[in-house]
Amino acid sequence: MTTPDCRILGGSPAELEARLARFSRQPVDREWRPEQSAAHERQTTIARPVAVTGQGTFFGRARRTLHFEPATQGGWWFDRRDLPDQMPIRVAADTVWTTHRNIVLCSGSPHNYMRMVEHIIALKRGLELDHLLIRMDSGDPPLFDRGSMDLVEALEQAGRRTLDPPVNYVTVRQPVAMLGPRDSFLIFRPCPGPQPVLDLDCAVDFRTAIRRQRLRVRITPETVRYGALARTNCTFWQMVFSKTIGQLFADVRNLGYTTRNILIASRFGYFNTPGLLHEGKSLEAVWHRAILDLTAAIALIAEGRFVGEVLSYKAGHTLDVAMIRALYAQDLLCPYPVA
Repeated sequence: MTTPDCRILGGSPAELEARLARFSRQPVDREWRPEQSAAHERQTTIARPVAVTGQGTFFGRARRTLHFEPATQGGWWFDRRDLPDQMPIRVAADTVWTTHRNIVLCSGSPHNYMRMVEHIIALKRGLELDHLLIRMDSGDPPLFDRGSMDLVEALEQAGRRTLDPPVNYVTVRQPVAMLGPRDSFLIFRPCPGPQPVLDLDCAVDFRTAIRRQRLRVRITPETVRYGALARTNCTFWQMVFSKTIGQLFADVRNLGYTTRNILIASRFGYFNTPGLLHEGKSLEAVWHRAILDLTAAIALIAEGRFVGEVLSYKAGHTLDVAMIRALYAQDLLCPYPVA
């Protein structure tokens, strides 16, 4: 279904118009679109191997290590060293196994998976690193008290190596929209100008102290480094459940979540101290949504660095990945020529 302005992949034009109106009425809390320097002409990887360790996300008593290694082609890959007979898992839309609670990638055997990859792979597009091999000894990623900042600092420490092939930029052929449950939607628009940039306009609306937050941000290493501090969030009652009745369930009792590494919000206030304040208001939740969730889904576009404009309203992992898959299924991605 199409409209004069936007091709709608799921939902009706009338419903999209109504949701856009609600989105437009939500005030913008912060706009940060730094001037983009000249477009990179050549692809990149890291200059030297580096490792980063933290407690397990799903097995909190364990220590988990990610080993980042340079790669010269093929994009980003996860290689499970504890499964030597399995092939590495490519970071791409066609290796997404589930988005039920987080993005899980899988290849070949169902045992060859990597859970909660979004806080890792967001840095592929965010830090403009085209190729990387990530080795680990389990499918359980490490968890940190500072969002993904430990990963950002590790990749900065590794340095940058420029490769011979030119950067591939990708955009959409036309504006594309997809509607999801509970008023949510995503809109992807082509890159509007001569510079290959990625601009996000993200809004969240929670029934907790997080409430309504909206951020307009240009994805650059500078803004991603700032937003990488944002922790994932949960409600106060979700935290209570995990510490009480949830102890009966194996997938909950071993979670590595603490009051330091997750933002906990009740209906009328925060249980712990929120971060990323702007003019006295915490924008941690919307920064997390933009930098570590939405950008991760965009990183599943394996053909190159996506550029354009993305509007996100009350969306989450499932709608994000459904949109990326639909762009492939409908042949809506195309090269973006750099002048």
